[in-house]
Amino acid sequence: MPQITVERSSGFDHVDWNAFALALHPVVVEIAAARLEACKTRVLRTEADVVGDVVGGTEPSGSAIVHVTLALLAGRSDETKAKLTEAVLDLLRKHIEPTDGVSAVHASAEVRDLDPSYRKYES
Repeated sequence: MPQITVERSSGFDHVDWNAFALALHPVVVEIAAARLEACKTRVLRTEADVVGDVVGGTEPSGSAIVHVTLALLAGRSDETKAKLTEAVLDLLRKHIEPTDGVSAVHASAEVRDLDPSYRKYES
């Protein structure tokens, strides 16, 4: 915990996602009272993206999508969750640079509670 997933279009291949994760983890610690060593981020590249009637990717009229999901143990207030999602969007703005072939960026973030069945194993 926290389990962080970044789903992103191929239009963001140029982004240093390790740097993004390393910048995000201390923010999660500060805002959500998580432990730094507990923060885990996975970045998943999507293969197909469609926004409205436009196929994304590297076409001149292409859109690029990035969505960050932060799954935390229950107990954070709605205010804390909103503050965290705003901080994530601010970090995305800093780490995503415009690139050729991407005419529109669609960035979003959400914080959700882990299901009570959540368990973990470390070795």
